[in-house]
Amino acid sequence: MALEKYKQKRKFKSTPEPKGKALKKLQQRFVIHEHHASHLHYDFRLEMESKIDSGEIVLKSWAVPKNLPEKVGERRLAVEVEDHPVDYINFYGVIPEGNYGAGTVKIWDNGKYDLIRRTEKEIEFILHGKKLNGPYVLVKTHFSKNSWLIIKLKE
Repeated sequence: MALEKYKQKRKFKSTPEPKGKALKKLQQRFVIHEHHASHLHYDFRLEMESKIDSGEIVLKSWAVPKNLPEKVGERRLAVEVEDHPVDYINFYGVIPEGNYGAGTVKIWDNGKYDLIRRTEKEIEFILHGKKLNGPYVLVKTHFSKNSWLIIKLKE
């Protein structure tokens, strides 16, 4: 259910991406993929329930054109994309031409996070990564149904 859109967009016979499935156990990990597709962007993924109280653990995912902000108060556009399977947290490699998201995927940062608050319109958390650390918030905008801002908060 939670990964239906993910699976519809991929041809698993020709892509090395994991099929995966939603899990029941949460480890509160995150990953930032540097994705050299048609345009360089960063895919930010939080391991959490697909919907609040769904019990299905996935990687909630956002495409962030300029990567996550590093300075307090800085805001960046984050476009929500389809949920990914938790197996994707360790994925890196080349998605072949002719496949959705074709290009090179590298792990830019990863680690754990603490969830502070999650509502339908806001997700506040603290990252504990190799490169990025500290508090952030994702805030849903009114511009489009998939549009969010990610903001670096003060410690």
